[in-house]
Amino acid sequence: PPTACGLCQSPEQAPPPTGQDCPQAPAASACGKAQQPPRGPWPIAWEEGPRRHGHGVHLLRVLVLLWSLPGIPQTWDDNWGETTTAVTGTSEHSLSQEDIVRITKDLEDSVGLDCRRYFTLTLAVVLGLLVFLTPLAFLALPHLLWPDKLLVCGTACEGLFISVAFKLLILLLAVWALFFRAPRAGLPRVFVFRALLAVLVLLFVVSYWLFYGVRILDSQDENYQGIVQYAVSLVDALLFIHYLAIVLLELRQLQPAFSVSVTRSTDGETRQYNLGQLSIQRAALAIIENYYRDFFVHNPALLTASKSRAAKHLAGLKVYNVDGEFPATPATGPGNNAATGLAHSQSRAMIAAAARRRDTNHNELYYEEAEHERRVRKRKARLVVAVEEAFTHIKRMQEEEQKKAPGDVMDPREAAQAIFPSMARSLQKYLRTTRQQHCHSMESIQQHLAFCITNNMTPKAFLESYLTPGPTLQYGRERWLARQWTLVSEASVTSGLKEGAIFLLKCIDFSLVVTVKRIPYIQLSEEFIDPKSHKFVLRLQSETSV
Repeated sequence: PPTACGLCQSPEQAPPPTGQDCPQAPAASACGKAQQPPRGPWPIAWEEGPRRHGHGVHLLRVLVLLWSLPGIPQTWDDNWGETTTAVTGTSEHSLSQEDIVRITKDLEDSVGLDCRRYFTLTLAVVLGLLVFLTPLAFLALPHLLWPDKLLVCGTACEGLFISVAFKLLILLLAVWALFFRAPRAGLPRVFVFRALLAVLVLLFVVSYWLFYGVRILDSQDENYQGIVQYAVSLVDALLFIHYLAIVLLELRQLQPAFSVSVTRSTDGETRQYNLGQLSIQRAALAIIENYYRDFFVHNPALLTASKSRAAKHLAGLKVYNVDGEFPATPATGPGNNAATGLAHSQSRAMIAAAARRRDTNHNELYYEEAEHERRVRKRKARLVVAVEEAFTHIKRMQEEEQKKAPGDVMDPREAAQAIFPSMARSLQKYLRTTRQQHCHSMESIQQHLAFCITNNMTPKAFLESYLTPGPTLQYGRERWLARQWTLVSEASVTSGLKEGAIFLLKCIDFSLVVTVKRIPYIQLSEEFIDPKSHKFVLRLQSETSV
């Protein structure tokens, strides 16, 4: 039987093979519809009516994208949406739905942070230009609008010009030193005191402009010395506002008022810090800065041993049903009660077995830790001997190079690369035993070795970075430079610290739990001690041997 054409739905001719044009496409088909030339070899029916927009357009785009992939078959039957299976090639790059969501969120966050930062900087620049150009405009507008009516500026008026110039220069340097500094971090909320100061300056300048427009511009005041004094008063007021900014932004937080306890959630490492009157977000920023300096680098590999031990103990427990399975019965029948009783009995059996094994678990943990300490001491001894031999070889090479020509002397980088293979195996085994291999790369070790050779440091100084874990800043940026911290707080992050406040600082692998305590009020009293009370007399009796 004749079938409809894939383009015009006409029963005159069957659809052409894939990859060929429809013979009725250039002209009108037998059904009387003017057809458009196809844009590809895919057999897609163009429909008139509501399917042109909405889901129909999206379906067409999906079909076109699928057709462009090399692994998609080029022909479909009428039931392709239900029965067709597309076999495509594999790729070395794969993305899950969670990865796509995370990448999208990161892009949105980065765009939002950049826009907010540039918007804040633009507002600060505009407000700064308005502040510095306003006194100059007050002095220049009378000369531009009514120069013939102005009175002659005397010696006192000309002295005020010098005062305005130097005060503006001092204000410019002060504003640059206080406000125009490289941002240390991006905070989630606006800094309240800085926003209040900006609003105060804006209202202050606007009020001066309104008074200037009403009393000077409208009346075209002829007393130019009074206009200059008006501009000087504006500059003086701006200097006082800058002094207020120093008090609110810098001096207010210097006096300690709270003691915060910072605990890392993974290993429980804790530090104590004293902070002043700060908001929660600025206190979080100060804590993160101190964290990079004071806390040891986070090593998640040290936490896997306890987890594996617990999993091994749980896996060793097995429960057997010696009575057989209970028959399947309705939920209200006796079989269900019997199954529930079996579950409770199994739970009790596992708890009892765990209690019996608890007496032997501490022995296993003791011997495991003792064996680990023995291996660490053994690896450390081998590493110390290897490093000392390498540094001895370096000294011998330096003595030999002093006798050579200046052009044949080996630089510290080449010397480090020459002696590194002699200690690489021992260092690698020690780092693996102490689970620090992910913290030190071969390039960083060679750079540290070259640094020690350049500064004539001892083998002990070289090994100190690997034998003792250091603060987070000691390691590379890929180990400590987290892209973003998340502040979790029940109270508003712009509110100040309070007694008993608790908030969290979340990172990728761990979180910092912060507890706030107020420093107690200390009452000191003075007690006077009479100097005569310290005097005593030694009386010797005649019958003694002294």
